[in-house]
Amino acid sequence: MDYQTLNFDVDSGVATITLNRPEALNAMSPAMAKELHEVALQIDANNSVRAVILTGTGKAFCAGGDLGAFVAAGEQARTLILQMTGDLHLALSRLSRNRAPVIAAVNGTAAGAGFSLAMAADLAIAEEQAVFTMAYTNAGLSPDGSSTYFMPRKIGDRRTRELMLTNRVLTAPEALDWGVVNQVVESGGALAAARVMAAGMAQGPTEAYAQVKRLLDSSFSQSLETQMELEARAIADQVASVDGQEGMLAFVEKRKPQFRGV
Repeated sequence: MDYQTLNFDVDSGVATITLNRPEALNAMSPAMAKELHEVALQIDANNSVRAVILTGTGKAFCAGGDLGAFVAAGEQARTLILQMTGDLHLALSRLSRNRAPVIAAVNGTAAGAGFSLAMAADLAIAEEQAVFTMAYTNAGLSPDGSSTYFMPRKIGDRRTRELMLTNRVLTAPEALDWGVVNQVVESGGALAAARVMAAGMAQGPTEAYAQVKRLLDSSFSQSLETQMELEARAIADQVASVDGQEGMLAFVEKRKPQFRGV
């Protein structure tokens, strides 16, 4: 299927979503949000996908929301925003709930919705020239794109408030120090590094990765005892799974496991 605002392909178990509005610094438009939701649904329906990469073309990863489109909507701006965030948030929910780990390859500026996308990913790799800023309140707006959920969980409340209230700009090394990204690579190297990581994960125990995602996402809303019960049930399911059996046997036999993603 052809898309107007992004590119999408699946190869060797790795799905790659590339935001493709370089002339607009990959700003999040209503059309992009809709297409992002469409590819998230495709990924959700494709059991062969075992890792996902999210990146951008040109100089920016995503420079935030397309404010020009919001202004042009005039009195219909509120309805437009509700439609757009509906698509964007459904896309992020589908990707977050999907069993495949999501890797953000941040090739440049990640502002506003772009920063939100990076925070929603399970892992993030940034190029050395990348910068991160929330930027929403600079335009008199409040954050969206799941950032108020994922950011405090991943980097803490104090740092989240600083980023959202002051619009502090983080360099890539600062983003690494703050826990916003997992790795910083040289300019032009984020996608290659993400592909290496994704290729390894695509050969890994996909259902075990899914359990990790579920357990971590639930941990802030559960009691200690409930979370431990969820852990017990998850690991019991994995022990009985095909990949769990293979992983344990490979460990005992001192060989590399051959996971099938089941």
